[in-house]
Amino acid sequence: MGHCASKAKTKDDDSDHNVEFATGNVKLITTKEAWDQSLEEARRDDKIVIANFSATWCGPCKMIVPYYSELSEKYTSMMFLLVDVDELTDFSTSWDIKATPTFFFLKDGQQIDKLVGANKPELQKKIVAINDSVPEYKQ
Repeated sequence: MGHCASKAKTKDDDSDHNVEFATGNVKLITTKEAWDQSLEEARRDDKIVIANFSATWCGPCKMIVPYYSELSEKYTSMMFLLVDVDELTDFSTSWDIKATPTFFFLKDGQQIDKLVGANKPELQKKIVAINDSVPEYKQ
């Protein structure tokens, strides 16, 4: 399925246009502190986190964003995050991101699953499986 490798950032890049990537109930993560706060909030509220490591220039990322947003509105018992790999380069590298989009599924800050690529059916399948496997997450 489609995915992009990382691209060098140019001074012409407009980082403001990544805001359109965070629609619905998707939280845009722009700092390591925001990431830590979101994970702490999810831990406190006992929520599964789905983190989308993405890039504004990546075609498959743009294609999956509306669907990711739609899922965030449907599965409100989960926390949907968006990390721009160009904005948080070092942080993304620490997660060993080799291609975008990469989705991580986290419980209590620990990875429970991962999906690389803009594969809508697989993304939904993983979310539904996690949602169905934990009774308190049922909608």
